[in-house]
Formats: sequence, structure tokens, C-alpha cells
Amino acid sequence: MTLTLLESPSVLSAPRARPPRARPLRVALAGNPNCGKTSIFNALTGARQHVANYAGVTVERRAGTCPLLNEPGELIDLPGTYSLNAYSPEERVAEAELLAGPDVVVVVTDSTQLQRHLVLLVQVMQLGANPVLCLNMADEARAAGQTIDVEQMERLLGFPVVETVGHRGEGIDRLVAAIDRAARNPVERHKLVLGEDLDRALDDIARALPPPARPEQGAAWVATRLLVGDQRQTRRVAALDGGEEAVALARLHRTRLEAATGCDIAVFVTERYFGFVDGLLREVRHRPRHVDTRQLTDRIDAVVVHRLAGLPLFALVMFAVFWLTFTVGDYPMGWIDAGIARLGEGLSQLWPEGSDSPLRSLLVDGMVGGVGGVIVFLPNILLLFLGLAFLEDTGYMARAAFLTDRLMHRFGLHGKSFIPLVTGFGCSIPGIMATRTLENERDRLTTMLVLPLMSCGARLPIWMLLIPAFFPPAWRAPTLWMLYGFGIALALLLALTLRRTLLRGDDAPFVMELPPYRQPTLRSVVLKMLTRSQVYLRKAGTTILAISILLWAATTYPKPPSYQVDAQLAKGELALAPEEVEARRAAEDLEHSIAGRLGRALAPVFAPIGFDWKIVTAMIGAFAAKEVFVAQMGIVYSLADGGQGTDSLRALLARDYSPLVGISLMVFLLIAAPCMATIAVTRRESGSWRWALLQLGGLTAIGYLLALVVCQLGRLVI
Repeated sequence: MTLTLLESPSVLSAPRARPPRARPLRVALAGNPNCGKTSIFNALTGARQHVANYAGVTVERRAGTCPLLNEPGELIDLPGTYSLNAYSPEERVAEAELLAGPDVVVVVTDSTQLQRHLVLLVQVMQLGANPVLCLNMADEARAAGQTIDVEQMERLLGFPVVETVGHRGEGIDRLVAAIDRAARNPVERHKLVLGEDLDRALDDIARALPPPARPEQGAAWVATRLLVGDQRQTRRVAALDGGEEAVALARLHRTRLEAATGCDIAVFVTERYFGFVDGLLREVRHRPRHVDTRQLTDRIDAVVVHRLAGLPLFALVMFAVFWLTFTVGDYPMGWIDAGIARLGEGLSQLWPEGSDSPLRSLLVDGMVGGVGGVIVFLPNILLLFLGLAFLEDTGYMARAAFLTDRLMHRFGLHGKSFIPLVTGFGCSIPGIMATRTLENERDRLTTMLVLPLMSCGARLPIWMLLIPAFFPPAWRAPTLWMLYGFGIALALLLALTLRRTLLRGDDAPFVMELPPYRQPTLRSVVLKMLTRSQVYLRKAGTTILAISILLWAATTYPKPPSYQVDAQLAKGELALAPEEVEARRAAEDLEHSIAGRLGRALAPVFAPIGFDWKIVTAMIGAFAAKEVFVAQMGIVYSLADGGQGTDSLRALLARDYSPLVGISLMVFLLIAAPCMATIAVTRRESGSWRWALLQLGGLTAIGYLLALVVCQLGRLVI
């Protein structure tokens, strides 16, 4: 069934009185995923954009300014969504932003998929917005033989329509002019007709809405949500004076329409949306009788998503991304690491040699050391986001999620969870940030909480210390392999447990459009890489700086009144080299500090899993960064930073602890107490300390229990 395009002089389309603007222009960009909305946003804003999360919601908020507009204003890139039905966080955010009344809403569509993408435009019109329709990817549509009568489309809709090619910047000047025109002359009457029965029902419900529930421009949308039985809107309206009447009227119309049509009301409304779109396209679109626009894409997909070859090919692609990230990234990491070391040395030289100035220690050990431990990973972050942005823009990432979805769902995860989990083997921080690709909040939180179980690169120095200390050469490689495998298996089991308890809910259906393959543009890929990396530095770095200062204070103060090693030297009981004397003093400083005292206080708690105060103290320091555990153990054992330091430390560990304690220690360090950067990023990405503390406390408790089982059962067997 198709519908004609007529004007409807009802309350739903009454002329809107817009007062003069008392604030800067606000322009919102809305569109389906994979419609090229990001390319349009980048073309309009360039580098004048910033990224954050919506308050209380883990959905990315991108905003910027457009210098091409005739008046200052803000451009808001709404989350990509197929509809405004408010089922997902993205849909709720987009709905709230549009109901807030931006001055102009640019609806971006894929010109090759207009029948589906224009449904969102219908909903935006119901919201009473002031739209501009952007027909993006017009080059692909023309290549397929499709032409659009843009002038006729404007006349039928009553607002500006522009064709663009976002990734090449074509049509952007016309889009800017259309935004200016829409801002100066907002549409006064939407030409939207959904059928006599439905329009009459919506008009009745809208008239019955109490004033607080009837937005100035969105009465039609609220009436539609009540008609289809949206629980959130129903509860909100019913709580208002007079709202029960509107809810009852919506229920009455729903019953009548379902009886008259013989189908579910939501299906009926959706059919009317598509009917409007079909009627519009019949008038404005011209194309050959048969054009297969996806021949090349289908030929590539025959290999890429093949049930046998797809996963091995994906493994090779991801291997290439991680090779780029962690092999190529080693060189700039080394340069940054050397630069940070020189910076620390340069700051140290501002004080006399041997000075124990607290300010010097704070700057060099606390601030430079703490923040430097994050900045050193920046090349990895840049290269990882470069690779992921390239895969996203080509359309391959959608195929990767499709390939892994079945396996992930068996453990309560989503197909899109695979990429963040694999990323976690390099570093948990970019892995947690990569969960932004997950639309469902439960899927995202589940992935985020279990991700630290992927043994990150920071743990590798620990394994390189402990495995040779407790295992013969023949068992070292298998032990390392089993550690990684154990972490993966535990992550999957924990994810399944979370989805059946704290994060219980229906599995999110795997609904993802597989877009045609496209050639990414350098501008788009680089902008994605830079904006995501800026978030990493700005947010994670500042948090780490604050926590690093706290940890520095905990491992530095209070100072011992005197050093035992100095007394022994004065009595002639010891003969040590100067660097060994400094190492002994450092060990006494640590033992006397808050962290050292805390280590001794906590030692009885960890005694059942085989840990003494030395191990506990080193673990406290390692909360800043996992690899610090090795340095902390070296300080505890008073080792000089010489060429034989690591070998000597291994020998001392093998002397003081049994292989059983070594296994218990590796199990605990694999699972427990994610580093402070991971906790900070989890808090930011989840929007709540509750989830970050659950991750910290829950994984630590699980690590303790499993280490306890290993240690106690091992003692019974041995």
C-alpha cells in the first residue's frame, strides 16, 4: 500500500511559532549506521570537534563547530540509529536530543538504500523537527543508474533536500546553504500523511495529552509512542494530571486499529511509514528496471564471510593489525621511553647529586614516571585506532562481528565483543574504549568487566620473571600458553555468569547492516584515529596523574628516622658498593612507607595463598601498572639495577618460594586487581564507580579464591 502526499491541517502539523533565537544555532545530524554521517560531520567541522560521553550514558557524544555557517553554532553528531523507538541507549539519546528542539536536523541517508533509510526521516518529521534531507553517497546511486528529482522532492516534503558525496566533500557547500536556509525559514507545516485511520487516531491522542506531556513540536511522536504501547512514555504520561485519559484513549485506538487491520499495532504503524516512503520515492526516483549495485560486494563476501574460510581470514587480518600495532609501535615506544627517561634525568639534575628532595621525587618518580607509563603506549594506541578506523571505513568490521557472533552468544556476549577482547591482549585500556562499538548496554558492560582477564602486554614482564624462576626450560612455553588460555576460558565463563545474574536480560539480536565495501579516505581515517587518541590522553592521562601522585606518596612516606644499613656500615659489619647501599636504603624506605606497612598488615590475609609481606608490598605498587611488580620485587630484595638483576631476582624467588607459590602468584596476578588505568577507564566508559569497583573487587576476589584452591589443593597433593 502506498500513500499520497497531502497537507493535513490537524494539531499534529499545525504551524509552529518559533521565537527569535536567543542562543547559538544548534544543528543535529541524524542517520542510520553506515550512511556516511561521520564523513558529513567531519567535512562540516574539520578539526573543530570534541568527543565525550552523554551524561549518565555510555554513548559517545561528538560535537563541533562549522566555520562555513553564516552564524556561530554547534553541530551535534547523534548516535547512528535505525529508528527512534527508544529501545537502545543510542535511540534514547537521539530521541532526547531531537525532542530538545535543535534549530535544524540534518537527516543523512544512503542514496542507494533510500527505502529503508527514509523511515528515520518520517520519525524525525513526527517529532516536529526542522529538517534538511541529505542524500549522501549520491555518486554510488548515480553509478547504479538511479537519479533523484531533488527539486520535486523538496516541493513534496516542504524542506531542503541536498545530494552529497561526504567522503570527497562534494555538495557540502550546498548542504551548508540548505542549513542556513532552514535556520532562517523553518518549516511550518510537515506534509506527512500516514493514512486517514492512523492520522485521526494520532490527532485524537495528541489533543488529549496534558500540557507537560505535549512538546511544542513533538505531540505526534508522543501520541505514536502511546499508541504502540511504549512503556516508558506511557508511565511518564500516566503520572501527569489528566494523563490517564490520553493513555486510555491510546489503548482504545490501539484495540480498534488492531481489530480493523488484523495485525499488531507496531507492525501497522511501520507499514504506514514505509507506505509514505514508497509514495515519495515513486514520485522522485528514476532508475533502470534492474541494477545490481552490490555485485562486487557480494563477490568479496563469498570469501570474506564464508563459513569455513571467514574466520581464518579474519584471524590473519587481525594479526596484521596487531603486528602493525605492537611491532611497528615498538620503535616510537622506545623513543618516547628514552625521552621520558631523559626528562626524568634532566629534572633530577636540577638538584644536587644524592639529594632526597621530596619535590624532586614527586616530579621524577611520581608525575613523570606515572604519566610516562601511559604516554609510552601512545604509538600503540594511534596505530591500533588507525587500523580499526581503516577496517570500519572499508566495511570489513561489520563482517568480523557477523563471523564471531554465534560463538560469542553462547557465552552471553555479542559478536562485536570479539574485537575489544582481542585488543585487550595488547592493553586493556584501548580494549575497554573499543567496547563503544557495542549498542546494547548489557553487552558492553559484560565485555568491559571481563576484558582485564585477557593477559595484557604489561603482564608479560611478570611472566618472563616468574616462569623461568619456577619452571624448567621445557615447561616454560607451555606454561605461558596455558596462562593465556586460562584467562580466555575464565573470561567466557564469567561473561556467561554475569549475563545470567547481574546483567540478566534478553540477548541483543544481531542486527547489523553489511554495507558495501568502500575505499576509505585518509581524512576520515586520520580524524577517527586522532579524536579517539585524544580521549585516551586527556581522560585516562589526567586520572592516572592523580592516582600516580597518591601511590608515590604511599610508597615514599613516612621515611625511616635512620637506615639500618648505614649503622652496619659504620660498625664495619658490611662492605657494599655505593649502588648496593642505595638499593638497601630504597628497600628500607619501602618497608617503612605506608605501602610497606600495609603489605605487612595484609600479609596474614594472603598467607593462605602462599604470599608473604614482600609479595604483597610489590602487588600494592603494581596497582599503578602491572609491570611495576618486577621493579618492586627488586627493591624489596635490595637488588641493584645491574645487568644481572633479573637473573639474581629469579634465583632469590626460586630460593624463597616453592613452584606451588609461583603458580598461585601467577593465577592471582592474571585475574586480580586490574591496574589503576583500567579501573579509571572502566569508570569513565561505564559512567559509574559502581561498575569500576565491581570489576576491581570482583576480579580480586575471584583471583584470591582460585589462588587459594591452587595453593591448598597443591599442598594436599604434595
